[in-house]
Amino acid sequence: MNIDMDQFRGACPCGRAHEILVDDIVIEKGALKRLPEYLEKEPYRSCRHLVITADEHTYAAAGEQVAALLPQAKTIVLDPENLHADEKGVARFDAQLKEVGDVDLFIAVGSGTIHDLTRYHAYNMKVPFFSVPTAASVDGFVSTVAAMTWHGFKKSFTAVSPVVVLADTDVFKAAPQRLTASGVGDLLGKYTALADWKIAHVLTGEYICDRIVEMEYQALDSLIKSLDGLNEGSDEAYEMLMYGLLLSGLAMQMTGNSRPASGAEHHMSHLWEMEVYNDHLDFLHGEKVGVGLVLASDIYHKAAAKLRQHAFHVKARVPLEEAAIRQAFRDPVLCEAILKENTPNLLDTVDPTKLEAETDAIVRIIETIPQSEELAALLARVHGVHSLADMGLDDSFYHKMAFLSPYVRQRLTFMRTLKFYDFYDEVTTP
Repeated sequence: MNIDMDQFRGACPCGRAHEILVDDIVIEKGALKRLPEYLEKEPYRSCRHLVITADEHTYAAAGEQVAALLPQAKTIVLDPENLHADEKGVARFDAQLKEVGDVDLFIAVGSGTIHDLTRYHAYNMKVPFFSVPTAASVDGFVSTVAAMTWHGFKKSFTAVSPVVVLADTDVFKAAPQRLTASGVGDLLGKYTALADWKIAHVLTGEYICDRIVEMEYQALDSLIKSLDGLNEGSDEAYEMLMYGLLLSGLAMQMTGNSRPASGAEHHMSHLWEMEVYNDHLDFLHGEKVGVGLVLASDIYHKAAAKLRQHAFHVKARVPLEEAAIRQAFRDPVLCEAILKENTPNLLDTVDPTKLEAETDAIVRIIETIPQSEELAALLARVHGVHSLADMGLDDSFYHKMAFLSPYVRQRLTFMRTLKFYDFYDEVTTP
């Protein structure tokens, strides 16, 4: 499957001309073998200093094949033990980068962490990179930001997208099933992310593009159609999942940020990764997103039930809960970063009168999100993580995550907007 990139470029009814930075995407059996072919194309044929980036697991999965195809390439192979997209991971990458010398082009062989570390360095070094996904585990392969945990604070660094993606079905289909389930969780998270975006648009006039929204729903449709086939080991199902993940990444490129793909469910994942309430959780990004999705859906649908009754009070203003933030984020550097992230207070952009007037529209948007039980069942079909208990967490995290997670990003979500309603405590309690 070669994806026609031109269909995503150019003028759009939303009024913007969308930019796509990927030249080619190939999803098929044997795609990896086309690497030499693409490196003979302009403008890559002049690249003489190629560097393969991988960890020990992904090098065994596909890096050795890449190295055999490109014997002139040098390698950066990282120890996967406690390897994360953070300042420590960057330092480990830098240490090996000094040994390889000049770089004209990186070839990232891996999944989320390897891609974020590679795109971070490719941006800083002003060189392109190719992507060879080894698992259908995340939707960030073609992201233009590197999602990093930097000194405890989850943040996005400006980075670059790969210019070519060669997703070899034989490679990513052979990945551990847990990684595939993580990709399912990451992609299902678009249900709440899109609802958050649409509600923010209704309340504040925030930019939204119907075409991009539709792309994300297409990605979700591809996912739902592939679930049974994933369990059966169908090549087509795995390719549909990878297509959905890459389509979601392209939606982010077209928007210029992660708004179409990241909302309340991702903010919960980020908060767990920041280890404010919890110790380290040995779970993948998409697994945490899946649990965040189930929690967010449950809370949103409970709120919708209250809204349908039209028997509630809306506060005139919701100030930043600075005292609670300082109490939760005990590390002073991290605390100040969170307070800076939340200045100005996003809820000052919400007109309480409009919030009340748009009640029916908000309910209709929430109704586009499957019920939490349905989402949990979808994740269970691929043996995915789908509850707090699955991650070893108790029910107290239900309210903790609802309360604090909106503050990890300066982005208006319905989870944050809920703080206006007098039924807030009721719907954020399990």
